[in-house]
Amino acid sequence: MLLPVLFEFGPLSVYAWGFALSLAIILGTFVAMRLARDINVDSDRILDLAIVLVIGGVVGARLFYVFVYDPARFMENPLEIFAIWRGGLVYYGAFIGGLAAGILYVMVKKLPFWPLADLVAPPLALGYGIVRIGCFMNGCCYGHETESFLGVIFPYLEGAPCIDGAARYPTQLFSSALGFTLFALLLYLWKRKKFDGQVFLIFLITYSAGRFVVEHFRENLMIFGNITVSQLVSAVIIVVAGILYRYRSRGVKREHRM
Repeated sequence: MLLPVLFEFGPLSVYAWGFALSLAIILGTFVAMRLARDINVDSDRILDLAIVLVIGGVVGARLFYVFVYDPARFMENPLEIFAIWRGGLVYYGAFIGGLAAGILYVMVKKLPFWPLADLVAPPLALGYGIVRIGCFMNGCCYGHETESFLGVIFPYLEGAPCIDGAARYPTQLFSSALGFTLFALLLYLWKRKKFDGQVFLIFLITYSAGRFVVEHFRENLMIFGNITVSQLVSAVIIVVAGILYRYRSRGVKREHRM
């Protein structure tokens, strides 16, 4: 049975989504530290970077939700912005916030951006896959109602008991499969990359393309016409990352012609 609360110790409750997020951070940091050996980056740098990315990610995830999905509610009660335990975090906001914090960190520490971006791409994909399992257990980020064999009846939606009994697409598991698949792909590319930034840019393009497809099956109230917010962001990222990929790969091609 799907449960938002994994287990309880007296007054202490361990929530599935929070547990998945914690596991994602721990395993993601471990993978990043392991990959750092390949490019001679000190493990302390990776720990510092992980802390910066987590803080930036949480802030970005919350602010994206506040200003894009429900601004009127938070204008009336500004203090609710800080009540993140009640839900209201958006992955793309986490990505934007984490990216901004990461760029600031490498600028202050005068570190190379693209090699470190390549390094964090596999852990990001792994963490995404893990967190979406937490979403599945919590009953959030669910899909449209369906009569297909893929349908899942969620006893809880958004952490609260569900009473409609309708089967829905398990879009959380679609997303989780996307994350784990990209993790394997990016690890394969890690030692085979032809230029710095290739792994990270491939992650951006493939994740965004996959997210665009998953959004078609996902229940999402915030739309622009027939396009969801996440689909719009995905399209922008695909275009920008594609341009950057083309630009950075040109240097490699020129070297081969010399």
